[in-house]
Amino acid sequence: MSARTDRLVYAAALVLGALPLWVSTHLPMVDLPQHLHLISVLHRLDDPTTLYPQLFAARHELTPYLGYYYAVSLLNWVLPLDVANRLFLSAYVVGLPLSLAFLLRSLGRPTWPSLLALPLAYGDSFGWGFVNYLAALPLALLCCGLFVRALTDTPRRRAWALGLGLGLVAVLLFHVQAFAFLGLALPWLLLTTPVPEDAGAQGLAARLRPRLPALLGVTPGVGLFLSWVVLRLGQPAEVETGAPWKAWGPMLSPQNLAWKGFAQNRAELLDVLANLLRDGSDRWPLYAMGVVAAGALVLGLVRGAPHTEGPVARWRLVGLLVLALGFFFLLPFDIRGYIYYLNTRYAQLAAVLAVACLPVARPELRRPLLWASAACALLLAFTLGRGFRAFSREAAEWDALVEATAPRPRVMGLVFDAGSRVVHHPVFLHGAAELARARGGGTNFSFALTPHSPLRYQGTPPPSFPSEWRPHEFDYATQGPAYDHFLVRGVHPSRVFGARLQQELAVAAQAGDSWLVRRR
Repeated sequence: MSARTDRLVYAAALVLGALPLWVSTHLPMVDLPQHLHLISVLHRLDDPTTLYPQLFAARHELTPYLGYYYAVSLLNWVLPLDVANRLFLSAYVVGLPLSLAFLLRSLGRPTWPSLLALPLAYGDSFGWGFVNYLAALPLALLCCGLFVRALTDTPRRRAWALGLGLGLVAVLLFHVQAFAFLGLALPWLLLTTPVPEDAGAQGLAARLRPRLPALLGVTPGVGLFLSWVVLRLGQPAEVETGAPWKAWGPMLSPQNLAWKGFAQNRAELLDVLANLLRDGSDRWPLYAMGVVAAGALVLGLVRGAPHTEGPVARWRLVGLLVLALGFFFLLPFDIRGYIYYLNTRYAQLAAVLAVACLPVARPELRRPLLWASAACALLLAFTLGRGFRAFSREAAEWDALVEATAPRPRVMGLVFDAGSRVVHHPVFLHGAAELARARGGGTNFSFALTPHSPLRYQGTPPPSFPSEWRPHEFDYATQGPAYDHFLVRGVHPSRVFGARLQQELAVAAQAGDSWLVRRR
């Protein structure tokens, strides 16, 4: 078989990896309704047929979430919003193995292990809808490869350094956690990557000179990061002990840091790589990937190819893996008021780097390993496609409620049960944002409240209970009058509104476990 056939197999595997994103109407991602609502607001901020001009304004400052929101908003000019978002997510899914392949090739290693990253594109961070962080991962791997090439590819150092500068800025504009990883990963690569001029270099200046393009390539991203840090840390923190989404003390004080123990992190390390579906079928592709990786490990140890890297350079990928694992085990889970769900996200990055560390097998073994990896993608398409379609049938309740929602609604989300019978994550938590986006309205909770959003409220945010997770703290007398629609899930509306359900309010629609209540 030819190399062209191998490329076709690789491309087919990428298509299969992204296929689950296109076979269902709704995707099982907790934060996705909030993201799409804000992108809709950003795209239609001046549309008088919506409530957007009354409620929101652009936040004209540097925030790490600009990349995702503006990229999909730009696509929205030529594609429907849902299609634009799926296209963006598809670029992330296929970009993860492609960027890993670029890094592997930059290090002079075979690229077939990159296909094993496809099942890792889905998992805990995907289920929570951390799209900004997910999108930053391929860019971070790409930056590692660009940095290595800016060091080693003598004729094209400047071009690679320019790409590195753009890539680092892009990483920061998507998510600061991936940028933080690069803050240690790039120095490690600098220390462990030899350059061709080292053989005849005399003195420190001679060794530094060929490394200058790579070092200059990181300066735009570092400068932008420092600017963001000054702006972010210069803002006064709202300290309120015990309050959700607010600091409980100074940023790095013990009362403001929430930790997981080593045993809990160790137990979760593999679990969070594939924990979407309640029936556990999304773990099958992960197990298949593990079998292929184990086989490649044995073949690499028994019938490995001769080392082409030096005794120090051969540890570059292992060092990156150790860094990712260090972030996972050593960082806190939350820095309240600043960063949430911090350390757990690095499990995915560690797993991706782990498959990259597989020993190099002899050339004649690489094609069977490539095809076995592609078979994992086929299993992934089947299991996730089936699961996503099952969730979409369950989430069809949103579609029925949208039909009963008036234009320009103000929707209060009272989601007492955010759970699904199909997926593990609380994917119905932000259902109110689905109704608001479909009809050009607003909700009681919005990511516009967060400092990393590209949007903010024009004035005082609408009254609501302290956290979207605590609907039992809803007080109709002080919060209810500001809304004309109420999405209730998990309990009957009569338990929430009592006699008002007959006097001021009426059930406009009921679907699944949800009710839409409107003012009479």
